[in-house]
Amino acid sequence: MEDQNVNKLTLPSPAKLNLFLHINGKLPNGYHELQSLFHFVDYGDELTFTLTENEAIELSCNFQELETNDNLIIRAAKALQERYNQDNLLPGVKIHLHKVLPMGGGVGGGSSNAATTLLALNQLWRLNLSLSELESIGNELGADVPIFIRGKTSIAEGTGDKMVDYPVMEKWYLILTPDAHVNTALLFSNPDLPRNTPKIPNQLVNYSGISSAHHNDFEELVYKHYPEIAKARDWLLEYAPSRMTGTGACIFSEFSDEQQALEIFHQLPEGLTGFVAKGCNKSPTHQVLFG
Repeated sequence: MEDQNVNKLTLPSPAKLNLFLHINGKLPNGYHELQSLFHFVDYGDELTFTLTENEAIELSCNFQELETNDNLIIRAAKALQERYNQDNLLPGVKIHLHKVLPMGGGVGGGSSNAATTLLALNQLWRLNLSLSELESIGNELGADVPIFIRGKTSIAEGTGDKMVDYPVMEKWYLILTPDAHVNTALLFSNPDLPRNTPKIPNQLVNYSGISSAHHNDFEELVYKHYPEIAKARDWLLEYAPSRMTGTGACIFSEFSDEQQALEIFHQLPEGLTGFVAKGCNKSPTHQVLFG
């Protein structure tokens, strides 16, 4: 998208999958050192930004409980405004979020919303910040925000702040959304969480699909404490190799074509929900903004 003097912009805010998630150790500051392969899918929320005559930042949503100042969308917009509105020349903005991604599902909905906000306002406010500058701001909002600003399938290391491009074959995914909200903080503090998976040199990752060569170190702990997630995993395993994304609760399997994924999706038992989406090495947000 060309940098035009527009006052309204609508962008997709996609989900991500952790194709694998290894915990390599615990740092002296209490954070965990991770290695993960982040991949985008062409399914997610939608955000519409409309500039206004005043300086106010307003948020509306199809879920009213998300219309709070704690929402990462508001926090992202205010982070930009506080840094770059010293002369009070920036207009305000009305933001509408159409939320379809599950909250607390491990698909990065909130982080994606924050990143989309930074990308959109960078253009609407004509700030001309680089992606690395936006990533720095995003990192203060949450560990997963920078990957959505970067917008490329990547291996992330450290606390998620070190990223290297790692495109993969773009497959189709069936993603199950169990009705569970995983407490991430409790997982990270649990003594049973594995913390010693050896780091794989990037050139030796050799990811070609869900296999025993890679895993998600949170899985067994989550399945133990959240039986509804384990039940979803067990159902999906009947049809294809499956993996949990992030710290849960969503479970995914990958397929070579859409029809295969849809055939299994249409067999979902009552009480289990999900969606089918195409993997993307370039974020749908970036596809709209930058072509």
